Amino acid sequence: MIALIIVSPAAVDTADPESCFHDPVFIFCIVMPIMTEIPVADAARTAAPPKLVTAALLIIGNEILSGRTKDANLAFLGENLNEIGIQMSECRVVRDDEADIIAAVRALSDRYDYVFTTGGIGPTHDDITCSCIAKAFGADVIRHPEAMRLLTAHYQKTGVEFNAMRQRMANIPVGAELIDNPVSVAPGFRIANVYVMAGVPRIMQGMFDELRQSLSGGEKKTAISILCPLGEGVVAAGLQAVQERYPDIDIGSYPFFRMGQIGTNLVLRGFDLAALARAADEVREVVRAQGVEPEDPVDDGAAMDPGPKS
Repeated sequence: MIALIIVSPAAVDTADPESCFHDPVFIFCIVMPIMTEIPVADAARTAAPPKLVTAALLIIGNEILSGRTKDANLAFLGENLNEIGIQMSECRVVRDDEADIIAAVRALSDRYDYVFTTGGIGPTHDDITCSCIAKAFGADVIRHPEAMRLLTAHYQKTGVEFNAMRQRMANIPVGAELIDNPVSVAPGFRIANVYVMAGVPRIMQGMFDELRQSLSGGEKKTAISILCPLGEGVVAAGLQAVQERYPDIDIGSYPFFRMGQIGTNLVLRGFDLAALARAADEVREVVRAQGVEPEDPVDDGAAMDPGPKS
């Protein structure tokens, strides 16, 4: 803004500062807005960054850590969350220990938008997830009436005894919301930003499908894959240089063996499509500089056996 004030000296009575308002020579104010055009490049730099929504997975169970049970939930959740614009940012595996579970839940809940837990909500003595998560949030545990109704009806229908240990699956922290279980009925629950689900993959996937619509994602990362018929050690220096020029683009290299030939799947992910395309072109030039031509992927790693780092 510009404000122009012209005052006649004779118009100002020091005993009456407001006298100037009555003198015809006094021009009070001319206000003109200053219109400034922001250059396109500067406007682009001031654009809001992509909305990033993050998640973590907490896998609970001694059987995972011992190797007896192979986890299949991380891959499913990572892929499905990515589809709705939620970036899986961390995964932890903890044993069936109250202090460890409580500490992990609190740490992950504070850091990420969503936390998903799998395992430890069955009827056995080592299924302690419910009580631990309740303690993490300072909540009591109740025998949830709707969970009891669902389980009672289920066991009456199947003719299986609904004994005291099975009734533990109706224990839910106060204030939590149930997560429907279309596979085996026993519900999961949500408290704050923590979603508690079964560890059995088919059951967990059914629960996730039930809650998917309640999740709010951000912008999705786009991926470009480039197949390089060379070991990753050959192109590593070139990839590092590209990564340094594009710090907001994730660049990964994944070796494979295909028909007896070693190669590397180069994957770039990012929000900025223009920057992603430029980075991908530079990666292709890194491959060409080695005297070979990059290839389009068949199926982002399908039918490829992981090989050793080259």
